[in-house]
Amino acid sequence: MDKHDTVYKLLFSHDRMVRDLLVGFLPGKWTTDLDLDSLEKMNGSYVTDDLRGRHGDAVWRVRWGEDWLYVYLLLEFQSSVDRFMALRTLVYTGLLHQDLIRRDELGADRRLPPVLPVVLYNGERRWRAPTEVRPLIQPPPEGLERFQPDQSFLLIDEGAYSAHDRQPLDNLVAALFRLEHHRSSDEVAGVLQLLVKWLEGPEQACLRRSYLEWLRRRLPKWFPGETFPEMHDLQEAYEMITNRFEEWKERQRLVGVQQGMQQGVERGIERGRLEGERALVLRLIQHRFGELPAALRLRLEGASQSELEHLADRVLDATSLDDLFQ
Repeated sequence: MDKHDTVYKLLFSHDRMVRDLLVGFLPGKWTTDLDLDSLEKMNGSYVTDDLRGRHGDAVWRVRWGEDWLYVYLLLEFQSSVDRFMALRTLVYTGLLHQDLIRRDELGADRRLPPVLPVVLYNGERRWRAPTEVRPLIQPPPEGLERFQPDQSFLLIDEGAYSAHDRQPLDNLVAALFRLEHHRSSDEVAGVLQLLVKWLEGPEQACLRRSYLEWLRRRLPKWFPGETFPEMHDLQEAYEMITNRFEEWKERQRLVGVQQGMQQGVERGIERGRLEGERALVLRLIQHRFGELPAALRLRLEGASQSELEHLADRVLDATSLDDLFQ
């Protein structure tokens, strides 16, 4: 596990992050029966019968339904595609069940609890590996199919989620994905502003520190070769990062001017024109409906030229912001 995966493990050691993952990303109506107040972190490290250590990343349990059945969540954090991830989750599920038997933590009926394996993938390329064990096994002779192991896992491909303009930014996990795969410095600023608001209050101090640690790990990627002073809270981080982005954009502008003198300024003109259109559309919307909420401002910052033209055409006829951005 690299340092990036380690800080992910730190973030998902907080029940609020796991709660937002369950509420925002799990498919199916059955999730409405989850008792989210019962979330409890479990042991995620197991030793097999031959004494070899195997380590999962995070295991939680949560009561489900009226009978207080348990659903165990096994989370694996990946930054590169693992073709045999489905097999790994099958092994981890077996180790989890084995550990529950060993510690005599089964219910009165002595049946094994269901397990939901979840893979959070944060790589640049989209996931292409199987999400089930069965495709990894050669076809058996006829009649032996039922003896072959099988299990699926829930894949959450962060990059695919963040690339979808219509996905709502309404919880901490979605905010993390947007920061991981942001498309502009303004998008980073908007998400950080939301995090400062969502994580205010003394009860969120530990989670704020975890997000701050995640930001420290991401800064070298956002600003290669630069150094930063120590950051002590999210508000300070927000101000420092947004200021640094402004400085970076100014440097990039100067470099662009110098390169433009040698290679032409066509691309710079096109970018400037798009930003000018974006600023104009923003002024039209604010003149009609007032200040934009942070989430809608993020949508506008990521809008393409055709989307900006569509918004400009509709701004006079739309009856509300929801109608405009529908």
